Parts: sequence; C-alpha cells; structure tokens
Amino acid sequence: MKADYHLHSYYSDDCNTPMELQIKRALELGLDELCFTDHVDYFSYSSESLGDRTKYFREIEEMRKKFSGIRIRAGLEFGIQRHTVKKYETLFERYRDKLDFVLLSVHEIDDKDLWSAEYQIGKTQDEYNIGYYEELLNIMKNFHDYSVLAHLDLMVRYDKKGVYPFVKVRDIVTEILRRAIDEHKGIEMNASSWRYGLKDTQPSREILRLYRDMGGEILTLGSDAHTPDYLYAHMNEARDILKNEIGFRYFCTFDKMKPIFHEL
Repeated sequence: MKADYHLHSYYSDDCNTPMELQIKRALELGLDELCFTDHVDYFSYSSESLGDRTKYFREIEEMRKKFSGIRIRAGLEFGIQRHTVKKYETLFERYRDKLDFVLLSVHEIDDKDLWSAEYQIGKTQDEYNIGYYEELLNIMKNFHDYSVLAHLDLMVRYDKKGVYPFVKVRDIVTEILRRAIDEHKGIEMNASSWRYGLKDTQPSREILRLYRDMGGEILTLGSDAHTPDYLYAHMNEARDILKNEIGFRYFCTFDKMKPIFHEL
C-alpha cells in the first residue's frame, strides 16, 4: 500500500501546483491513495471567507471522477492558534460530511509565524521552543476535531540556534502524546525532513520511539509536497526507519475521519 497523506495544491497560499499535476505524478509513482491537505491558517484579522472551501471540495470530487486509478481523499491542514480555535470548530462542522482527514498544525503563535522567525524574535531558545509545545498542548485541550498531529517538532525547521535538547521538552511532549493517544488521535511521519536537510526525522526518532513505547499506533506518512517533484519523496526511507529502527508495524490511511491500518 503506497499513500501520501500530507499534500498541497494551489488551494494553499504557499503553493501554485494544480491538483491534477499532483495526481498525475502520484499515478506515475504507482500510489494507491493520496490525501490533499491544503492549508487553512486563521489570524486574528483573518477574513471569514478563508473558511470557504466549497471550490476545494468540488474540485476533489471532479478529480475523483477524472482519475479512477487512484483513491483521492479530502483533507485539510488546520494551522490553529489558541485564539482561533472557535473558527476551526465552525469550519469543521461546515464540512464534516466531506472531510476524510485533518492535520493539526501550529504555524503561528500570537499571530506571529514560525517560518520567518517572527515569533522567535526577542525570545531565548528555551522560551520559543517551550512556548511552541505549550501552544500545541493548549490547543489540544480545546480542539478535538482532527486526525493526527502534523510535523510535531516543527520548530526544529526554523530554529536558527540549532537542535533544541529533547530532554528539556520530554515532559510536555509526553503529555501531548498521552492526550493524543487517549483521544484516539495520531501523529505523522513527515518526510520533508530530508528536503529541509534536518539531522533527524520529523518528528525525531526520540519522539517516534516515545510514542510507540506509550502505546501509540495511529501513524500517517506524508511528504508535505508543494510540487510534484517532492510527492512521496523519501517515503521508502521513512518507512524503513519506522519499521526496522523504531518498531512500528502499521501506518494509517483515513476514510471519513476513521483510521484504516496497513502493514508497513
């Protein structure tokens, strides 16, 4: 079973790739299934029109009719902040019957984004790393309409001071994983770690092992591809690490927000 469960198209504000090109590349690679997970990132000043994904779901339906050789799932990536939780609850309710899968991400905190280091400015490495996990945990306590946690240690992509010691955040990461497991949520293996030149997987092997040791089983595989060149990239390496280094036996796809288990 070959599937990619973190994939973007021109419905994400950081991507210009038509859905059709991503699907054609998936067919070339012999994928059985893919899930579009285009971004929805609200800020305090966001227009409510951001929540209108009618055209998005309509195009997914059109692609399903056009390409019968691959299963196409409908997902979204919710870039939530603690003060925007209510907007995502409304959004999920609006499209509940169309969604197969939801990624929960933290891309911004206090309306300051991580990728440009706007959030990190004026903070110590301790403050912005711990602040990131505290934001995620607070969101998880108040928002429950998601499937898996995306790129759990995202801050490592944007930490100009180097890799933050896991021992300093182990306790809060453990709390995050416990809450996810108790609520029957999962995490993803995000294969973009190779593309970003990270020294470890994303999330790190330490987090993956901790999740497995705690009894976590729901795990998805995603390339985080914004162009066809990166679709399913490094997925074989990711699967090998999960199975032979970490000890996972299964990964998941989703249908109407319900996990389906497949052997790695």
